[in-house]
Amino acid sequence: MASKSNSTFSVLGSDLSITGDIKASADLHIDGSVEGDIACSSVVQGETSIVKGAIKAETARLAGTVDGSITARELVILKSAKIMGDVFYDALTIEQGAQVEGRFAHRDTKAKTPDTAHAQAKPELAVAG
Repeated sequence: MASKSNSTFSVLGSDLSITGDIKASADLHIDGSVEGDIACSSVVQGETSIVKGAIKAETARLAGTVDGSITARELVILKSAKIMGDVFYDALTIEQGAQVEGRFAHRDTKAKTPDTAHAQAKPELAVAG
């Protein structure tokens, strides 16, 4: 059965310009311009692509321009990329030559639990770094 969400992908061609948020269950390949937030499982951005908005994805491979925050579990920023915004990641790869203006922050998946404030007060966690 071909019901896997990974088996399909959508392509936004270089001649396409979208204004508005994009939510996709499929993988997304963007060569055009998007003015709005993007939420999908996986995104690949071409060198000529421009995104003005936040990107949230499990995996992201960025080669174009992004003006907005990026949140991804696995993030690859290629040398042709120009990022203007904060970057939140679990795993990060940046090619030499990439331009990023913003802050990098490793996502702490445990920070979402209510007991984290008490757990961080323990000395054994404060030592780890």
